[in-house]
Amino acid sequence: MHKKIVVIPGDGIGPEVTQQSIRVLDAIALQYGHKFTYSFGLMGADAIDRTGNALPDETIELCLNSDAILFGAVGHPKYDNDPTAKVRPEQGLLKLRKSLQLFANIRPVVPFTALHHLSPLKSKNLEGVDFLIYRELTGGIYFGNKSLSEDGNTASDDCIYTSSEIERIAHLAFQAAQQRRKKLTLVDKANVLETSRLWRRVVKSLEAGYPDVTVDYLFVDNAAMQLIINPSQFDVILTENMFGDILSDEASVITGSLGLLPSASIGNGGALFEPIHGSYPQAAGKDIANPLGSILSTAMMLDHFGLNAEAARVRAAVQWTLENGFVTKDIDPVNFYFTSTIGELISDLVQDKIPSGLNPENIQLRKSTII
Repeated sequence: MHKKIVVIPGDGIGPEVTQQSIRVLDAIALQYGHKFTYSFGLMGADAIDRTGNALPDETIELCLNSDAILFGAVGHPKYDNDPTAKVRPEQGLLKLRKSLQLFANIRPVVPFTALHHLSPLKSKNLEGVDFLIYRELTGGIYFGNKSLSEDGNTASDDCIYTSSEIERIAHLAFQAAQQRRKKLTLVDKANVLETSRLWRRVVKSLEAGYPDVTVDYLFVDNAAMQLIINPSQFDVILTENMFGDILSDEASVITGSLGLLPSASIGNGGALFEPIHGSYPQAAGKDIANPLGSILSTAMMLDHFGLNAEAARVRAAVQWTLENGFVTKDIDPVNFYFTSTIGELISDLVQDKIPSGLNPENIQLRKSTII
């Protein structure tokens, strides 16, 4: 199989973690006889610094002509801390989603047993936790009209949804539930918001087409509590843009580290894969960032290509590193390994290069992972 992949390293730790994902993809290509070719594009603070534009047209063109996009992270303090900035890194990501019609964001939440001790939840509450969040990505309050009065004292953000926008992601969520435990939970605020009432009406109208799926409806405040009280009750969560943004970040904490979770954004014009963590500028260039969120996003990309065995091999390699204590600083601040070291180790595991015995000292010293 030959696939064209656009790599957008982005800001902060983005370039470091995406480099490890490329390393893993290259290992998969060698192991299975595939070919992945890479093109590189600018977006975010890096793009603003170089071009004055958060998303240059050249990057959009590359993405439109690719099979998938591997993205690092976006954001920088010099823009985050400047409320007067006219151009912001996040504008590039929003524009890319709109340009490629990436209307559905998918975030799997599956805690690793070896890291239960890092979760704020008790280990018993993590048993059986395995769910997907389907977040609508190109509508709602983030894309509605925004206004600020001339005196700067009154502001508004419009939240707008159409039935067709809701239907297209709802169908994807129903189909995902059919392949899993056949349970779908719509999260809204239908007791207050008219847009939420539209969401509820549309989803109810689709239920008959998926008779094997049980549908629950939760208000967003209750859903936020249930994610902490009993996260194992969820299978597929479907929700609008802003609620999904907040709930998916809340859910990520269950696993014990933001650096672990992948995501996919899909739609009519392409597919983008990225870790959910931010740009973490404090760690940029130090080789200490956790690359697993990016590498697991690469596994989602392989699934998207229909390469399920290859994706499973990557996930097994990630699990092996965690179970054997080969982790980055966010997981173990004392006995940790470098970003590049973890990437090399997973690449070796993918290619069956790791024997039954390892020399941790060699790995720590960035020597060969083989004895």
